[in-house]
Amino acid sequence: MIESVAEHAHELGAALHSDPIYRWVTTTDHKRIGLMYMYTAFIFFLLGGIEALIMRTQLAVPNNKLISAGLYSEVFTMHGTIMIFAFMMPVFVGLANYLVPLMIGARDMAFPRLNAASFWLFVAGALVLAMSLLIGVAPDAGWFGYAPLTEAAPRCFSAVGTVTTQLSTYNAAIAAAQGQEGCFAATPNIDFWVVALTFLSISSILTGLNFIVTTLFTRARGMSISRMPLFPWMMLITAFLMLFALPSLTAASFLLFFDRHLGTHFYQATAGGDPLLWQHLFWFFGHPEVYILILPAFGVIEEVLPVFSGKPIFGYAAITWAAVAIGLLSFMVWAHHMFVVGLPPIAQMFFAATSTLIAIPTGVKIFNWIATMWGGRVRFTTAMLFAIGFIVQFMVGGLSGVSLSVVPFDYQVTDTYYLVAHLHYVLPAGALMALFAGLYYWFPKMSGRMLDERLGALQFWVFIVGTNLTFFPMHLLGLFGMPRRIYTYAAHLGWDGLNLTSSIGAYLLAVGVLIFIANWFITVHKPANAPADPWDAFTLEWATTSPPPPDDFETIPPVRSARPVWDAKHPDKADFRSASG
Repeated sequence: MIESVAEHAHELGAALHSDPIYRWVTTTDHKRIGLMYMYTAFIFFLLGGIEALIMRTQLAVPNNKLISAGLYSEVFTMHGTIMIFAFMMPVFVGLANYLVPLMIGARDMAFPRLNAASFWLFVAGALVLAMSLLIGVAPDAGWFGYAPLTEAAPRCFSAVGTVTTQLSTYNAAIAAAQGQEGCFAATPNIDFWVVALTFLSISSILTGLNFIVTTLFTRARGMSISRMPLFPWMMLITAFLMLFALPSLTAASFLLFFDRHLGTHFYQATAGGDPLLWQHLFWFFGHPEVYILILPAFGVIEEVLPVFSGKPIFGYAAITWAAVAIGLLSFMVWAHHMFVVGLPPIAQMFFAATSTLIAIPTGVKIFNWIATMWGGRVRFTTAMLFAIGFIVQFMVGGLSGVSLSVVPFDYQVTDTYYLVAHLHYVLPAGALMALFAGLYYWFPKMSGRMLDERLGALQFWVFIVGTNLTFFPMHLLGLFGMPRRIYTYAAHLGWDGLNLTSSIGAYLLAVGVLIFIANWFITVHKPANAPADPWDAFTLEWATTSPPPPDDFETIPPVRSARPVWDAKHPDKADFRSASG
């Protein structure tokens, strides 16, 4: 009897282990986890994009009544939260999960089970967000969740525009001014948001720890820190930012949960708390978060540009030290988001100075990217087009960011669409360009198939036109006084044409995404025929098969320079010095 049960259990275990779904769900392989991160993040990208289209449709014409003020607040909050926490962060984490061990000659991440746990914590947080939307209690206080908008009491407004509690949103005030009245009832919507952020924050902290140990202690023999590829370098700095910035958000979320359910008053001014405490804790995380999102994009660009320029990166040491400086300075600029809250003049001076100072290492990087292309044999592949597009879009976002460090100017444009334009030029218009550059560059390595270059070029030009049509008019809208977060506007304010242009651009961006989906769908149904190295590339991931075997390498190639694969193919031109030598 016992032998029969044991035999049955053995057969059941064998069947489970042969099931492809079971193998994916229980995997600790960094490549599979990386792919799951990216596919899951892309699903949430589509959800966040649909929410963006809803908002842009609502704002396309004045006095539009497509959706209500309350629903707009929910869509606005979900869009920002999903795009940052459920798309931008995890998609680059997924890309790095797949590539960093390959690029440094490791067999896997340092802690494979912790890596899997981090992914499933991300899934749990993202599903909590999605669940709030499905059951009709989506968060509605903005993706930055300013107190006291997140308190548990109802938020009411009257037909004469008098707000009966201090918890009114902009849209409640607008609705009141238009002769409406009512309440936003106390609901668990913010609780879903807090729980989701807690899961997502813990996932990111564990991920950061894993990347630090992996990058510092599992590199192949011969790969000194000065020979390490730049994408792993940027992920190493990003990991330190995760490790030191995310605890601030986690602590802020716990305090908010205590306020809502345990009777504490950390953010409640009427009970002796301070609503600005939330802003300090949130933005101490929030500004490093910008670089948590953009430094991996820098790393992608710094791998793509040299390969398609036919020369090494210009100024390897300068680029790495610039990234270190950006990481350190990112913790010293958070209060430039708070110039209008009444900071003392000395604090305003300090944060204005540091916000300006961070432009210097960023400028060093931009100079080196351009110098890398200068005099090179540039190949305008789709990956290269997106890389160049990233540089252009990021420069626009960076320049508008420098303008926001000027305190008097920041006073004029705070909480206007000028800030929306700045953020979106840095992230969707910038980092998304870098992401597509990386996908077109590394897709052959991941799948063994080449994405169609003609469709890729079409997608690029649709994207470059769409991003500028969508986000550039927002600068002007902000200068003309249009506040962000409003769900409608009057016809006589001069915002009509700019908003319509921006909405058309948003739909053009959606077309670009559909082109990419079509390209992916067509490609994955083709035979796997991509060579191990279709680009004549430089780094170790191109020394293995496409896609790589379970253990990444049959034998790890020797590393005697910053371009080991290229040097092995071109021994007559090899340079075996360190990258900084």
